[in-house]
Amino acid sequence: MSFPREGDLSSPQQQVPIFVLKEGTTESKGRQAQRNNITAAKLIAELVKSALGPRGMDKMLVSSIGDVTITNDGATILKEVDIEHPAAKMMVEVAKSVDNEVGDGTTSAVVLAGALIEKAEELISKQVHPTVIVEGYQMASEKAIEFLRDAATKLNDPAGGKDNETLLTIAQTSMASKLVSGESADLAKIVVQAVLDVAEERIDEREGETRQQQQQKKFRIDVDNIKVEKKAGGSLNDTQLIYGIVLDKEVVHGGMPKRIQGAKIALLNAPMEIEKTEMSAEIRISEPQQMQMFLEEENRMLKSMVDKVVAAGANVVLCQKGIDDIAQHYLSKAGIMAVRRIKESDMFKLAKATGARVANNIDELTASDLGSADLAEERKVETDKWVFIEGCKNPKAVSILIRGGSQRVVDEAERSVHDAIMVVKDVLEYPYVIAGGGAPEALVAARLRDWSGSLSGRTQIAAYRFAEAIETIPITLAENAGMDPLDTQVQLRARVAESLERSGQGRAEIVKAKYGINVIEGKVADVSKQNIFEPLAVKEQVINSATEAASMILRIDDVIAASKPKSEGHAGQGGMGAGGGEMGDFGE
Repeated sequence: MSFPREGDLSSPQQQVPIFVLKEGTTESKGRQAQRNNITAAKLIAELVKSALGPRGMDKMLVSSIGDVTITNDGATILKEVDIEHPAAKMMVEVAKSVDNEVGDGTTSAVVLAGALIEKAEELISKQVHPTVIVEGYQMASEKAIEFLRDAATKLNDPAGGKDNETLLTIAQTSMASKLVSGESADLAKIVVQAVLDVAEERIDEREGETRQQQQQKKFRIDVDNIKVEKKAGGSLNDTQLIYGIVLDKEVVHGGMPKRIQGAKIALLNAPMEIEKTEMSAEIRISEPQQMQMFLEEENRMLKSMVDKVVAAGANVVLCQKGIDDIAQHYLSKAGIMAVRRIKESDMFKLAKATGARVANNIDELTASDLGSADLAEERKVETDKWVFIEGCKNPKAVSILIRGGSQRVVDEAERSVHDAIMVVKDVLEYPYVIAGGGAPEALVAARLRDWSGSLSGRTQIAAYRFAEAIETIPITLAENAGMDPLDTQVQLRARVAESLERSGQGRAEIVKAKYGINVIEGKVADVSKQNIFEPLAVKEQVINSATEAASMILRIDDVIAASKPKSEGHAGQGGMGAGGGEMGDFGE
């Protein structure tokens, strides 16, 4: 490859074009890139905005193969929608991270991130640099969490006494915006009991903690120990908590007992079958007697396996692997109930629920390895046969069986129960609660507006806009409840300002979040009297996640998109190039 001489570069005719990016790659820079990303993020926020709160609307999502999902859960909506734009995907990640971390508040996080980006767009149009906006947002975010902690209430004994009522309230608040809101009181009792059953006390003394803090009970909860099974049929009122595990399997042999009281349970991670050799081998049989001897030896080996189970004292065998037909026959003759091909995750839950040890070798099975349960029974659930292991003493794994009128209802009920389990877990692990209904956001917005006046330079404007963005949550709740957003904003600000003044020249440490949106009655009210409470952990996660997502999107000023393979379409089509085509693809 030859290069032009230095003297030739001055002549336009002699200049050689330099290709740095691969052919078909598209690039958008500066304001155009920012505008594309901001528009995509705002569209995602707009998509879930109408689903926020108890008066939020549901979305019907139809997949490419025709599967229908009906939900108002922000994370589920964004997971199911096939999103192309990379900035929009970042907003989806916000919902996923909030859902995985705290379980609730996914819609709030996306709406807040969209509001922050919208407010930033106004500042960018007034020549405020994105880095300055991000700096102001980060400062305001830290201050907002500080104000939230001031306004929160600490639970001294979250697992008992009066605070147990608070757990029920929090679970009900979580389900108030879902399809199951009518049955939320009954479901909340089931959820709270399930979480308390699997909670484990944690001794975790840290330096700097007072004796009182060290003495307070601390919990660790693994939500995987709560198995949620669902089956259409019946109604939501038929949902039940089972102190044990439900297996979506049936008893392997028709001659086995279908109900055993006082179950002694053996958990096997070994097949009750004759294992094949690893190498290729053949057995040559020349006489019928040899064939008979071969079959009898196989039977004897399988019978010895069953004998070892019987000798251990088991009357229920739950096997992760297969069970041979002949072994099934001998188990049946011994009056033992057996279930095979159980998932590994269910085996771990069964071990925790029944107190059994999973045996990897039948030869080593002893009576001390067995678990116990009051009842092991096969029952018909709708059209399927399931095995219920229930009545376990002090189970550290439990099951919730959700019933409902149709598959769509049980699917949405399962999502609601998951959110409720997560918020109860949040409060047990981080025992602080705060009023819901947009009250904390209204209080934090008011305090941030006052605090922003103490800043200097353009970060003051960014912090003030952060306060306005946080206020979007109560305003959206009001809009979805059919209230006038402007009137609501005026009333809400007035009530919050009044409570701050009453506290004594704004001494915020004694001001609790109270005034929010009572969406049922459609007015600004003291929501703490309505028993609407949420975990502080959720509010903190929402603010952190939304701020980080908005900051990341605002700092992007150059988007370089590789061309797509020809099989997927024309190069560059629907990628991150020109705004028009891209937004068109996204809109579809």
